[in-house]
Amino acid sequence: MNDKSKLVVVVGSVREGRFGPVVAGWVADHARAHGGFDVDVLDLADVDIPLSLPAASPKFAGDEYPRPEGMRGVTTKLAEADAFIIVTPEYNHSYPASLKALIDWHFTQWTAKPVAFVSYGGAAGGRHAVLHLENVFTELHAVTIRDGLAFPNYFTAWQDGAPLNAEAAGYAKTLLEQLAWWATALRAARTAAPYPGGA
Repeated sequence: MNDKSKLVVVVGSVREGRFGPVVAGWVADHARAHGGFDVDVLDLADVDIPLSLPAASPKFAGDEYPRPEGMRGVTTKLAEADAFIIVTPEYNHSYPASLKALIDWHFTQWTAKPVAFVSYGGAAGGRHAVLHLENVFTELHAVTIRDGLAFPNYFTAWQDGAPLNAEAAGYAKTLLEQLAWWATALRAARTAAPYPGGA
């Protein structure tokens, strides 16, 4: 029996020349080395996510929500996940439209699951984006992880696919330990009883 939690690492940026896949690759490697996760990377640049949404609410439509056929694989991946790591840059003090579109096309797929954040940017390291995302995921009844990772001035702080700050690996370990605990606890809770009020 596989007791590992299913973790989806989401690359939130689709901008040309983006740095997101580098950060996500490093995070995914650490998650695999942790040993508590089956890791899958979801790169939004590989997914067609329309910005125009149907009139129906995914909260009430459930599995009948009229998503495009091409989104079926993404929806299934999110539904089967036990935990998420969102890798996001900061655009104009917030997060990318591509990430908001992914979130808004779904509802129950996030419910009662833990979400951790890894951000990168200029001086703030993407923290403004994470503050906004925490509010959004709280509305979706997800559980946000307190200890995230932020990489200020990433353009000079990384080399050969890894951060130059030697302490980053320790911060990643803390994030993953908290995420693994919540993933296990919430999976057991969802199995024991339906989550009330959010789905």
